[in-house]
Amino acid sequence: MNALLLVIVSIVVFIIAYVTYGAWLAKQWGVDPGRKTPAYEINDGVDYVPAKPAVLLGHHFASIAGAGPINGPIQAAIFGWVPVFLWIVIGSIFVGGVHDFGSLFASVRHKGKSIGEVIHTNMGKRGMQLFSVFAWLTLLLVVAAFTNIVASTFASVPAAASSSLMFIVLAIIFGYLVYRKGVSLAAGTVVGVVLLFAAVYLGYLFPISLSVNTWIIILMVYIFAASTAPVWILLQPRDYLNSFLLYAMIAGAVIGLLVYRPSIQLPAVTAFDVNGQWMFPMLFVIVACGAISGFHSLVGSGTTSKQVDNEKSTKSVGYGAMLIEGVLAVVALITAAYISNGELTELLKGGPVNVFSSGVGTFMAKFGIPFDIGKSFVALAVSAFALTSLDTATRLGRFIFQEFFDNPESEKKPIFSNMYVSTAITVLIGGYLAAGGYAKIWPIFGSANQLLAALSLLAVAVWLKKTGKNYHMLTIPMIFMLVVTLTALVFLIKSNLAAGNYILVIFPVLLFILALILAKEGYSIVFKKDELSDTSKSS
Repeated sequence: MNALLLVIVSIVVFIIAYVTYGAWLAKQWGVDPGRKTPAYEINDGVDYVPAKPAVLLGHHFASIAGAGPINGPIQAAIFGWVPVFLWIVIGSIFVGGVHDFGSLFASVRHKGKSIGEVIHTNMGKRGMQLFSVFAWLTLLLVVAAFTNIVASTFASVPAAASSSLMFIVLAIIFGYLVYRKGVSLAAGTVVGVVLLFAAVYLGYLFPISLSVNTWIIILMVYIFAASTAPVWILLQPRDYLNSFLLYAMIAGAVIGLLVYRPSIQLPAVTAFDVNGQWMFPMLFVIVACGAISGFHSLVGSGTTSKQVDNEKSTKSVGYGAMLIEGVLAVVALITAAYISNGELTELLKGGPVNVFSSGVGTFMAKFGIPFDIGKSFVALAVSAFALTSLDTATRLGRFIFQEFFDNPESEKKPIFSNMYVSTAITVLIGGYLAAGGYAKIWPIFGSANQLLAALSLLAVAVWLKKTGKNYHMLTIPMIFMLVVTLTALVFLIKSNLAAGNYILVIFPVLLFILALILAKEGYSIVFKKDELSDTSKSS
């Protein structure tokens, strides 16, 4: 089997899906290009700031991509390439794409509020509070895991740390010139991208060597500042410029595959039970962001929806970004599938990112880029996106924490709804968990993340039904993901009990209970026949 064929098939299928299914979803849900968006209605200059579609796609894609669509497919390759490939393609189109598009659009129609607020409007305050607790706990795991991942990467690859710091400075300058001095986006992009790749080179000349714990402290200070700063000064420009790193990485991999045309060495299917891990449900949990991720709904309804300049952009940003991520996931799968089992086992000792960077470095070498340079560039790009996901998750945690304690009917704002207080609490707890190492919490995060996706699908389905729109395209993905993730949590609880990890039992038990309560409340609305409530204020 030629690996190039997998990439070509996935790209063609994704394009067809975007043009047909994506357009059908937009029509069914009533996407209105003439309707004013929250970015213009509120426009507070901090979180609500209209962004050009290309800039917003860059932010959204950079935020949701991270290391998830790379790590997941490579780790799931233990089951064989066929089930992983099929789930990436089918999942991205009918599950993840629908989830991301729906979450973003629902948030835009609810004044850019989070999915928790969508639940509040359509399922009541208790449902919102339960979801907010669930989402915030999940985001703490994201902050902890990515803080540790980024700190470890910076400590082991000092050049990546230097380049990342230069990226931040470059983004601030870019944002100031484009948004405050009127420099055209086209001119700024050309100069910005050139300087971006110059920063990659300069990072190798001036590496910064610090310990992991030192980097954790620095990152905690950084994410506090980044998540409270206006989006136009750092978040929008940094994610937009960083997205070119990812585009270049994907392009380099595809061009390399065109030249190299390697054959798939990995078995099509290995076994249902691999070292105690069952294909169901673990395949659908491990692939994670490669097909669907609850974190995407928090990004879409947290930061992206506040920057949408036109409702028609919800399709390209929400649905389109998920399909692009699907291509990245296929490339990641190929980097594990084109080599022998022995080579894969050896490379996995350095982690999934090592497998991916070695694979893409090999592909790039086929059209003239030295392997070492290509591999280092890919590793740097992945670390840059891990950092992007980190501060986006912190901002989202702040939004959810504020919404939970905010009381619109009271003139006096509760202290916990203060932007700086809510951010400090999120950062401190996330940093504390990060100091203990991400390996202990990552297994729980995987299940929590996918369960969050199921609950987000439920929230959007409830809203669509109550506003009289077609919601049936969400019910099957919602039920499937609920079954998958609840089953995975049971396995996780069982394994931790057997291993005596009682602290790690408490977290999945809490998530399991919260999810069941929310699912029961949502079920009573979604599957209740022919009774629509008046929610025209948010339709």
